[in-house]
Amino acid sequence: MFTGLVQDVGRISRLTMLGTEAEIGVTTTLPSSEIGESIAINGACLSVTRLDRGGFTAFASAETLAVTGLGTATAGMGVNLERALRVGDPVGGHFVAGHVDATVSLQSRTRIGEAERWRIGMPADESLRGQLAPKGSVALDGVSLTINEVSSDWFEVMVIPITLEHTTFCDLHVGTMLNLETDVLAKYVAGQLERGTADGGTVDMNLLRRTGFVR
Repeated sequence: MFTGLVQDVGRISRLTMLGTEAEIGVTTTLPSSEIGESIAINGACLSVTRLDRGGFTAFASAETLAVTGLGTATAGMGVNLERALRVGDPVGGHFVAGHVDATVSLQSRTRIGEAERWRIGMPADESLRGQLAPKGSVALDGVSLTINEVSSDWFEVMVIPITLEHTTFCDLHVGTMLNLETDVLAKYVAGQLERGTADGGTVDMNLLRRTGFVR
């Protein structure tokens, strides 16, 4: 589990394909990791398999490579890094599982004062679109952000100066594909709505009113 607050911008040192899987070498200024430790690389939770001088090597499964953009990583590319949350650590962003749902495109960057408004293309998977709501949380390349506005084709987030300065976001260009993880709470709500109730009914506004959740 992570919080979406990036702790370091590392660099890809190598990507070694092993059939449909891969080993990813990363250089970082983070304190030494441990073998087997979970670490988020651009929002994808991976396990450290080897400690290298000035960094580590992590294993990426075929599923990780298929769902994220890590399979196209090149040497020298910057990546957002965050070590796994420990009990008692502050949660400054939101709970991020490190399970990337899809990749989405950066459609535009608009300067608003010192911050930027980013428009992001909707994921192709229709089920994920329902998990994106105004004022809800989302992780893009492992960065915790708040959704400002949602359309049928896009959603928008505001990126504040400190985020631009301390993540890979400062170097991204329009057309870049970003790893998307929707909020874990939204996943459970969407799942319950799809399953309905125990008596075969549907979860709708009438049910919520009858049970006192809304007035």
